[in-house]
Amino acid sequence: MKNKILFVLCLLAGLMFINAGLNKFFQYMPIPKDMPDKMVKVMMAFAEIGWVMPLVGTFEVIGGVLLIIPRTRALGAIVLVPILTGILLANINMAPSGLPIVFALIAILAWVIIKNRAKYLAMVKK
Repeated sequence: MKNKILFVLCLLAGLMFINAGLNKFFQYMPIPKDMPDKMVKVMMAFAEIGWVMPLVGTFEVIGGVLLIIPRTRALGAIVLVPILTGILLANINMAPSGLPIVFALIAILAWVIIKNRAKYLAMVKK
């Protein structure tokens, strides 16, 4: 039962990351009207740089796909940790209203990482 719940949660989280990553390439979602001005300015600055958003979007799509597939879920969680860290810091500083979703994503990735800790320990053992 726990595996089915984890699969559904990883599917939802993975689809969220895939959607966010694809939006960085195709800009199909409008900017929410209630987004703080600080956050809009930061996003516009990242878009102005040119290579930052496609890079982050690529890793979001790759991490989301890896998170959905049970065999690659451990790798997907590790790929998404730095992205989720940036999302957490941005929401703490500029848009605290988004923190509940961020904490839910952190909980899902923490569950995946804890469940797959044996795979990670093999990388650091001598």
